[in-house]
Amino acid sequence: MINETLVKILFKKIYDSKVVPLHYKDVKGLEHIDKIIEIDQSPIGRTPRSNPATYTGLFTHIRDLFAQLPESKMRGYTAGRFSFNVAGGRCEECEGDGVKKIEMNFLPDVYVTCESCNGKRYNRETLEILYRTKSISDVLDMTIENALEFFQDFPTISRKIQALHDVGLGYLRLGQQATTLSG
Repeated sequence: MINETLVKILFKKIYDSKVVPLHYKDVKGLEHIDKIIEIDQSPIGRTPRSNPATYTGLFTHIRDLFAQLPESKMRGYTAGRFSFNVAGGRCEECEGDGVKKIEMNFLPDVYVTCESCNGKRYNRETLEILYRTKSISDVLDMTIENALEFFQDFPTISRKIQALHDVGLGYLRLGQQATTLSG
């Protein structure tokens, strides 16, 4: 009811939206509201490749950090090397998914951990690049709580992690598949 009335009334008032709210008698105090953010239960990602780090833009900064490490520069690695979406740094056996799908004819598909990367999503050479003893896969496996301390010296990274932490998401892993999260 709130989404169909109050939210639409506010969108119409603040953003001059064309949405039509449900019938209502009166709403008082609208003059005190200058911004609205609608949060619903739509999934944040429909693909296993989406996760809190990618969804918030945090992963770009983390990949940039890994690319700037001396060992990465010496090997000629760029930020793209630390993406599990493109060839180069990802495990090619599972194409960066960390799992392999086994199609079952009359049953639901089964997913098994990739034997080549053991679910880490990256190839051996990429996993050799460490920041404070952690590989890119180790970082994605960190909880937001742990990542907050780990990246405290990087404001562009820690600000985004702090925001996730402040709304009570400290228990999530940075690389947790969006398909496992509720909307």
